[in-house]
Amino acid sequence: MTTARARALTLPAVLTALTLTLTACGNGDGTDQPTTDENALNLGILYPQTGNLAYLGPPQLAATEYAISEINDAGGVLGTDVPDPMTADEAGEEGRANDSAGTLVADGADAVIGAAASGMTQAVHQTITGAGIAQCSGSSTAPDLSDIDDGGHFHRTAPSDLMAGPVLAQEILDDGHQNVAVVARADDYGSGYLQAVQNELRSNGAQVPIAETYDPDTTNFGAVIEAVNERNVDAVALISFEEGTQILASLLESGLDGDQVYVTDGLNDPDLGATVSENADLVTGVTGVAPSADNPEFNEGISGFDDDLQIFQFAPQVYDCVNLIALAAESADSTDPADYTPHIVEVSRPDGTECTGFEECRDLLDGGEDIDYQGASGDIDLDDNGDPSAATFEIFEFGADGYDIREYVDYTDDRN
Repeated sequence: MTTARARALTLPAVLTALTLTLTACGNGDGTDQPTTDENALNLGILYPQTGNLAYLGPPQLAATEYAISEINDAGGVLGTDVPDPMTADEAGEEGRANDSAGTLVADGADAVIGAAASGMTQAVHQTITGAGIAQCSGSSTAPDLSDIDDGGHFHRTAPSDLMAGPVLAQEILDDGHQNVAVVARADDYGSGYLQAVQNELRSNGAQVPIAETYDPDTTNFGAVIEAVNERNVDAVALISFEEGTQILASLLESGLDGDQVYVTDGLNDPDLGATVSENADLVTGVTGVAPSADNPEFNEGISGFDDDLQIFQFAPQVYDCVNLIALAAESADSTDPADYTPHIVEVSRPDGTECTGFEECRDLLDGGEDIDYQGASGDIDLDDNGDPSAATFEIFEFGADGYDIREYVDYTDDRN
C-alpha cells in the first residue's frame, strides 16, 4: 500500500442541501443477552450480523469491545466495569431491526450503539429514544437523521452525507470530469447523498444530465444502466450497497473505463473486484470516498479483537460512540440516560480541554475540567443536533496492484 497523503477541505456555507459468538447465550433472533448490572453502564449494540451490510459487522463489534476493554482497564465507568455488550442483528430489514432494538431496550440497555444503516436507524430510533435511552450510530450518514424526533437522545459520530457528497464531487472534478451521471439507491442514504453530490458538481460548473435513483430490492437494473449508456457522460458516481456490484459490472462491461467510475462507502471492499466479475481487474481505476480515520495506532489496537479484519470502515466512529457515552456518564456522575444524555455533546465541544482516550478524559473530568474529546476518528465536535461538524474521509482506489487508500481528506462543516 502506498503512503497516503492528507489534505483538508471545508464545506461551503452556501450548501443547503456476522455472525460472531460471545460467551453470552442467544435468544434465537440474533440477540445476545449478557447479565446486566444495575450499577454499571449497560450497552447494547445493534449491528448487521446478516444482510447486505454484514461485512460491516465485524469492525463494529470489535470496536465496541476494544473501547470497553480500555474503559475497564482504566477502572470502568464510575468505578464499575462495563459488562460485555448485549448484541442484536439489524439484518437489513426494518421489522427485524425494530424487534431487535425492542429486545435491547427490554433487556435493560442504558445505551444502544447503532444501527449501522441509515434506514435501520430511521426504523428503530423511536423504539430506543422514545424509551428515553441514548442511541449513538457510528455509520448512519443520511442527512434526514439530523432532524429526527429523538428528544435529544440520538447522536452519531459518522458524518452526514452533506459532508461526504462534496468530497466525492470534488474528487470527480479534480480528475477533470465535467459531464457526470449520479446514480443512487432510492432510500434515505442514497437520496441524500445524491443531492449533495449533484449540488456540489453543479455549483462548480459541471453538468449532471442524469440523477437517477433505483429500487435497491429489484433484480433488474436495466433501466438505470440504459439511461447512463444513452448519455455521453464522462463519469458516473454510484451510490449503493452490495446490489450496486451488478450495476458496476454492467457499466464497466458496456464500455466505461474504471477511472470514469466513482463509488461510496457502501462498496468500500478490498474484494470488490472478485464480487463484480470473474475478471477482478475489471474494477481497476475505480475510485471511492468513505468516512475514515488516519489512525494506524487504532487499526493496530482493534486488530487484537478480530485477527481477520480486512477493513476498518466506521470502526473508529463506533469506538468513539462508546467513549462519548462513557464520558458523558462520568460527567453526569450517573449511568442513567436521563441524566447523562445531555452531556454527550458537551464532552465533545471545543471549549473544553482537549484529551484522547477514556482514561485521560475521565481524569480531567474528575479534576473539575470541561473536556473536548478527540476521537479515534478525529476531532468530532458534535453540534446541537448530535452530528459531527468535522470528519476525515479516505480516498480509496482499485489500482493495478489492488486496493489502496490513496489519501485522507479532512472536512469541516462551517454552516453552523
